[in-house]
Order: sequence, then C-alpha cells, then structure tokens
Amino acid sequence: MVQPDDGFPHDDGRAPTCAVEGDTGAPVPMAGIRGPLTPNAPLAKLVWFKTGGPADWLFEPADLDDLRTFVERLDGALPLMALGLGSNLIVRDGGIPGVVVRLGKPFADVEVTGETEITCSAGAPGILAASTARDAGIAGLEFLRGIPGTVGGFVRMNGGAYGREVADVLVDCDVILPSGDFVTLPASDLEYSYRHSRLPEGSIVVSARFRGTPGDPDAIGAEMDRIAEAREGSQPLRTKTGGSTFKNPEGHKAWELIDAAGCRGMTHGGAKVSDKHTNFLLNTGEATSADIEELGELVRKKVYEDSGVVLEWEIQRVGRP
Repeated sequence: MVQPDDGFPHDDGRAPTCAVEGDTGAPVPMAGIRGPLTPNAPLAKLVWFKTGGPADWLFEPADLDDLRTFVERLDGALPLMALGLGSNLIVRDGGIPGVVVRLGKPFADVEVTGETEITCSAGAPGILAASTARDAGIAGLEFLRGIPGTVGGFVRMNGGAYGREVADVLVDCDVILPSGDFVTLPASDLEYSYRHSRLPEGSIVVSARFRGTPGDPDAIGAEMDRIAEAREGSQPLRTKTGGSTFKNPEGHKAWELIDAAGCRGMTHGGAKVSDKHTNFLLNTGEATSADIEELGELVRKKVYEDSGVVLEWEIQRVGRP
C-alpha cells in the first residue's frame, strides 16, 4: 500500500507480525506426519472478514506431537504463523508467505486442573474456557466469554474485555519455538502490556493455564450472561468483521474518537465503518482486504486531524500487500 507524503504517521503494517518476505520452497519431508499440508491454500473462508489471499502452505496438525515434529523439521526455513478462529485478523490479498498452522479440533480441549485453575489448548474458544470455569465454580474468568477468538490468540496479544485481560489470570503457557523446542513460559516472561506480549516471533502457543478464584456457578453464569448481552447490544455480531480494530489510546476510547471525527458509516470500496460500533470495520459483501486496511488508514488519518491522537491497530495485518 503506497502511502502519501502528507506528514501523517501512516502505518503500512510492516511490523514483525506482518511478514511480507520469505522463501516459499519445498515443504518439509512428510513421512510420519499425519496432518495434511496443503499448498496455495485459500484462507478467506477461515477468517472472519472472509477476505484475503492464500497461504503458501497450510498445515493442520493431527495433535501436539505432529505439530512438534513438523516444526522441528521446518527448523526456521520458512515463516510460520498460527491461525485459530481467524478473528482479529486481516489476511492481505497477496496471501501469506511460508506456513500457516491451523489449530483445529485436536487443540480445542479445556480441563479443570486445580481448585481454581483450568488448562486450555490453544484452539479452544474463549466461551468454552469461561463456561468450563463456571461449571467448576471458578470466578474471575468470565471476561473470556467476551473475547472473540481462541486461547492461543488472546494469550499472544494479551486479549481483554470488560475491564479484565489475560495478564490478570494467566499462570503460564506451553509454546513451540521456531526451532521446534517445547517450552513452558510463566506469565512474567511474556512481559505483557496493553494488547501486546513479548512472545518470540514465529512461536506457537499450544496451551495455557489460567487461575481464578472460588465462586458461585450461578453468579458466574449471571456475569457471563451480562457480558453476552452487552456484546449483543453494542457490537455488530454476525457480520463479516474482525473485532475491535484499534487499541484504546491512553485516556480515550477509540470508538469515541472515531465517532467524533465523523467516521461512523464511512465506506471505502466494499468496506465500511460500523454504524453500531465505530471501532469495528465491516466487509459489506465484496470488500478486499486492501479495502478494509485502507479504510482503517483513512479512519486513523481523520482521527489524527480531528483530535491529534494517533490510533494504533489492534487487528493483526499479515501477509503480502
């Protein structure tokens, strides 16, 4: 995306999480690997925006051992990215270089592993984690109900909702490093900040342990219901969206700044700023990923011109422009 020379700090997305280069040569030897490895695999159907180009390779591991074997053989030769439910993500139209690892049903388990602890595989959705904690009388994890996505994604980005975030409840997480090494990292090693962690680039979270406090299942369930109702009333659910687009700047709410800048309902190509919640971008049906990302940059520019605040992207933008 070519940026104009107009003095505004445009964000072209070329951050470490947005690989645009990479060798796309032959895959690893597949002898003994049970999960499928698909070349030139379409990704649009796997992400919430329903846009974007293909992955050079899509690997769907059969289980943890299968994933470890694959990553060991890859040995850092190609870029590697994990994919869960595909929320909070723009896959650019040129596709993703290297290997996308989709953590599906084999990575969706949640278990109660202590009086106030649950252990979640990385592909488990937040609602399953919260519901399991509720049934076990573990309070403090209700907010996971309000995070769209899977455990691996919100551990990586310190996901949060309704006044809580992962940093408040994470004990540790199991991670496969790009070398194939399997390590357990305590929460302190992630050096969490707002919607950010220091997880090594190319590493894959495979499970996480969360700790809450003793609670009454009925009261926990009521709080989860309140969160669900709040989301239903304020967010454009059941649309082609990626979730919250921009981080809340210090002392501000992103949606208020966007609304004040006159961006509610603004369109660009097939992309639109939601009328219901202005910090959500929508694919109205025929948008490209470029439409969505360019609309986001237009919103950032208008907010800066109106308030002097520079919005930071919360949604990850990955792949080739």
